[in-house]
Amino acid sequence: MKNNVFHIRDFGAVGDNKTLNTSSIQKAIDECHQAGGGIVLIENGEYVSGTIFLKSFVELHIERNAVLVGSKEIEDYPESNVKHVNTKMLPRGRNACFIMADECEGIAITGLGKIYCSGEKFVEKAEHYYMPYKRVDKPTPPRVVFFAGCKNVKIEDTFYVNEVAGWTFWIHDCDYVNIRGIKVECNLDMPNNDGIHINSSRNVCVSDCHLTCSDDTLVVRANNASLKENKICENITISNCNLHSHAAGIRIGWLNDGTIRNCTFSNLTMTDCTTGVSLSLPINDGVERWPDQGVEATKVENLSFNNIVMQKGYDSLILINVGNHENTHCAGIKGLYFNNIHANGFRMPHIVGREDVILQDIVFNNCSFVQLQFSEVDDGNNHGSLFHHDSQPHSLTIKHANVAFNNTTFKFI
Repeated sequence: MKNNVFHIRDFGAVGDNKTLNTSSIQKAIDECHQAGGGIVLIENGEYVSGTIFLKSFVELHIERNAVLVGSKEIEDYPESNVKHVNTKMLPRGRNACFIMADECEGIAITGLGKIYCSGEKFVEKAEHYYMPYKRVDKPTPPRVVFFAGCKNVKIEDTFYVNEVAGWTFWIHDCDYVNIRGIKVECNLDMPNNDGIHINSSRNVCVSDCHLTCSDDTLVVRANNASLKENKICENITISNCNLHSHAAGIRIGWLNDGTIRNCTFSNLTMTDCTTGVSLSLPINDGVERWPDQGVEATKVENLSFNNIVMQKGYDSLILINVGNHENTHCAGIKGLYFNNIHANGFRMPHIVGREDVILQDIVFNNCSFVQLQFSEVDDGNNHGSLFHHDSQPHSLTIKHANVAFNNTTFKFI
């Protein structure tokens, strides 16, 4: 299998950073798949492409002397016929992306090369907006890599730069996924540049990654709105990563997600994140469904956060909050364990359940939290996903929750 190497240049690709190579790269992928699998090799040049579709048993390998460049034209990222999801129920109601895999197995993106996503072409300078840039008023691609209904996935070493006003990865209802050693470098002034979204998936490992994102860096959700049946998000392991974000370092769940359970987050550093760990279920009190909300009651249980350093957080270092509204459905939050967390920032942990949703077994062991002056952290006006741009410190807040602190210290201003 490894001897099957398909050079995209043999299919007409030109690495001059001008020629559109979508059809050439796709032909190499298709022939590799038809041959039983192997490697599609990108080397020696800068190859512009629009949307490409991985196929089962194909490894897309980008050598260190090569760049896969996202097209600067929106029409090169069309909507496609995706089998695994109901596109209308996806966030933004679109499935357009740069690299797509739909119900594939044994797929991979590897190599020390770069994927340059041309994100600067899909935003414009903004006035009276919550960020210096906003998306252009066109259907910009919502994601760079979108894998739906896939299994046995490997993503290693590649460098992702300047995302296309959307998430870098959306791993959606996938099984057995390994993401290791990647780098994501987004412009912190551009919107929606998230890192890795793991949604309704199982048996996922993320390790040794460096993520700089204007939006959430690591997201674990169970939003099943676009799937044929509700799936549990479980057995997620994230370790040995450096996170820099103007939103959440780690975000768990959202409005009306399903079940998220049995996850560990270990050996992480977080710098300048708006929140360190965020499990916040918001309120939608309108009559219309938000395009990113789920379809069932959120249930979170048995999550462990270990050996994490948070530096200069702007909002709550730990944020757990259940929106107090009948439209925010929550079936319980239980068993969140924080071990060896050492954090400093402007606002202390906020742990608030609801009268009908008492947070259970929230445990802190060997942790320290130091509150900083406002002048010591990055002004909230620079934090893209933060809508309450104020300069008021918040102290430790606990309500409707059973919380234990063991050998844990707080230093307040």
